[in-house]
Amino acid sequence: MRSDPIDKILLAPLARFINNSTTGGIVLFAAAVTALVLANSPLQEVYHHFWEHTFSIGFDEYIVSQSLHHWINDGLMSIFFFVIGLELKREIMVGELSKPKNAVLPILAGLGGMAVPALLYLTFNSSGGAFAGWGIPMATDIAFALGILYMLGDRVPVSLKVFLTVLAIVDDLGAVLIIALFYTTEISMMNLLFGGGFLSILIIANLLGVRSTLFYGIVGIGGLWLAFLLSGVHATVAGVIAALTIPANVKIQDKKFVLKMNALTNDFEKSTPNNVTLLTYEQLHIVDRIRFYSKAALTPLQRLEHAMTPLVAFIVMPVFALANAGITFSGGFAESVVSNVSLGVIAGLVLGKFIGILAISKLLVTLKLAVLPDGLNWRHIYGVAMLAGVGFTMSLFITDLAFVDLEHVIQAKIGIFVGSIISGVGGFLILRKA
Repeated sequence: MRSDPIDKILLAPLARFINNSTTGGIVLFAAAVTALVLANSPLQEVYHHFWEHTFSIGFDEYIVSQSLHHWINDGLMSIFFFVIGLELKREIMVGELSKPKNAVLPILAGLGGMAVPALLYLTFNSSGGAFAGWGIPMATDIAFALGILYMLGDRVPVSLKVFLTVLAIVDDLGAVLIIALFYTTEISMMNLLFGGGFLSILIIANLLGVRSTLFYGIVGIGGLWLAFLLSGVHATVAGVIAALTIPANVKIQDKKFVLKMNALTNDFEKSTPNNVTLLTYEQLHIVDRIRFYSKAALTPLQRLEHAMTPLVAFIVMPVFALANAGITFSGGFAESVVSNVSLGVIAGLVLGKFIGILAISKLLVTLKLAVLPDGLNWRHIYGVAMLAGVGFTMSLFITDLAFVDLEHVIQAKIGIFVGSIISGVGGFLILRKA
């Protein structure tokens, strides 16, 4: 097989970098650090002003006009939640969530890891404007947490990575429900009904066997997402709902696919070559059939998830971090760290996650309602419970929904950084010795 210099020099190393399990976390971390550096440099005014530029779409009097920061949080992050929805559907169908016996421990541990952080936050902020931030320390950043876990390599068993993945997905689903129920402003019932209509179209299309990802994209974005955006219900919820309507069946079963591929590859081998780089018409027809059956053997759900995961890891989440992680530290940094909002977030992420996950896990195993996954010991659970306190992306996202007061926003973001760093380093050190 011929290998071009550009493949060796650029494409192959780039592919290895993208497919590395830790890469997404590294890029996200680099974006967050870049945002912090810019927000505390002579370019800080340019940095903050840039995200406030207005961008509009529409025609005639039907125009949606929002700041760039708003489009990122409501629009771009919907892609992130769409991929979360795809992962959730896959896990329910064939993953750990499809096996109640294996899923009960991480699912209930995840719920404990949501409830205790919220309660700890409320012990510091039981009233006033700061009260609304109780959802901030509840979710785990799956990219950062898994990135740290994968950096440990063979030191941790595969079952621990699965445990953390299921726990983080439960956290993300819980965060979506919290956003929909508690961080939604005024609701336009008319637009919500329009959204329900577009959702019905997606469901009916699935039942009728429509497999075009373009169709689901047009109806899901141009219909469902836009209707939710205008309804007052947070538009990212539409991402998860749309993902659950994506077909998860194939047009050709695996045995028939193998027979077709064997027949087509034999035909290609027997075809007469033309001794140049171009294919003959006969070969081109055979390759086209191979492509058709290959696409038919893939479910639209898996095809979309495979295609969109790199987009989320290397564009959506880094851009979100660039737009939201830039905190300008002033002379009052020390006061912000020890503010009730910041302490509540830190306590929720570091202590709340650890206590909630560990307590529920211990209780379930002691009562013999669940068992530890194969290859895991309690030190592994301690490490994961600490690592789950890395709440970077989702915590920043909920912060912007929870607070109007800029001072509370800054205090919460400082708490998120401090709490996530403590949890990430603590979890890494515990698991390194496990």
